Amino acid sequence: MSQKRSIFQEVDDKSGPASPTPGLIDRPKGARKGVRAWLLLLFTMLLVMIMVGGLTRLTDSGLSITEWKPVTGALPPMNADDWAVEFEKYKQFPEYQLQNMGMSLGEFKSIYWWEWGHRQLGRTIGLVWALGFAGFALARKIPTGWSRRLLFVGVLGGLQGALGWWMVASGLTGEMQDVASYRLAMHLGLAFIILGFIAWYVYLLSRSDGELMQARRARDAKIYGLSTGLLHFAFLQILLGALVAGIDAGRGFTDWPLMGGQFLPPDPLSITPLWRNFFEDAGLVQFMHRMAGYLVFIFGLVVWSRGRASANVAIRRACNMMALVLVAQVVLGVATVLNGAPLGLGLAHQLGAVILWVTILRVRFLAQYPISQSVRG
Repeated sequence: MSQKRSIFQEVDDKSGPASPTPGLIDRPKGARKGVRAWLLLLFTMLLVMIMVGGLTRLTDSGLSITEWKPVTGALPPMNADDWAVEFEKYKQFPEYQLQNMGMSLGEFKSIYWWEWGHRQLGRTIGLVWALGFAGFALARKIPTGWSRRLLFVGVLGGLQGALGWWMVASGLTGEMQDVASYRLAMHLGLAFIILGFIAWYVYLLSRSDGELMQARRARDAKIYGLSTGLLHFAFLQILLGALVAGIDAGRGFTDWPLMGGQFLPPDPLSITPLWRNFFEDAGLVQFMHRMAGYLVFIFGLVVWSRGRASANVAIRRACNMMALVLVAQVVLGVATVLNGAPLGLGLAHQLGAVILWVTILRVRFLAQYPISQSVRG
């Protein structure tokens, strides 16, 4: 016997509550998690690339390969005759003639492998990007509006490869013993720009479009503006750090807080023309890096102080993390100077710059897209 129905009940009504239908903006578009994982892989590889690049510079290995062969250059010397040819090519340039005269073949192989590994890693990153982009595109799994962003990362990567050879070529003209420091700074700066875009994209893909749209309505414009300024200031400091590494300026003055017992290094403007001092005078370059470091530290503390007053827990925690990394980076910088920039401390200081860069980006992202929380926080 059928049960009685209410006069207000639809005949085709199903038992149980109906499941809510998500709005169009909340429906998944593309493989956001897959693309995010791919970008995280590229981020990790690029981080390793930056560290290997630092090793290549600190071990004076960057000029050991004197030609740029994007395809055939992937193969290293395969026999004794090939090694002899490569060594003879290296001997034609000032780095060998002025710095490494009498170097053995075994010593040459040591620096050759660092530069070869650096270039090989760059090729691998390019391949991972190309395969990933093509795979997601063919499967039509790229999230809506993300094709240009992901293609932009690949274009920057290609530009980085060309810029890397432009940097190396400056040391193969017969006029310089090492690569031009300003070209090294541009090469490292572009690496950090690529790293920053990838990190920002990873942050975006970690949340849905709907959540991001809602979060932006509560953006903290003040912290966003301050963190943006700090990001640019930190980028300038990274470029100055590359200038220091490019001319081994970190090993010239090993006292702190003074330089050679005085505030200004001796004869800071002795090179002519005048502008060359800001790129080639070891004392002046290290002085600029120190002064910029102090200013970044002070500015960072201002951002941290403002962030501590935020009502958003995630922003406060991100600011605290940024401040801790900032303090650690300053301590590492001082220790690197006092010890004459040894390989281990130099690499740790460079890694610290990467971590600080990402933590500042994290503060900026959370200020732009605050994570929702209860009234109590």
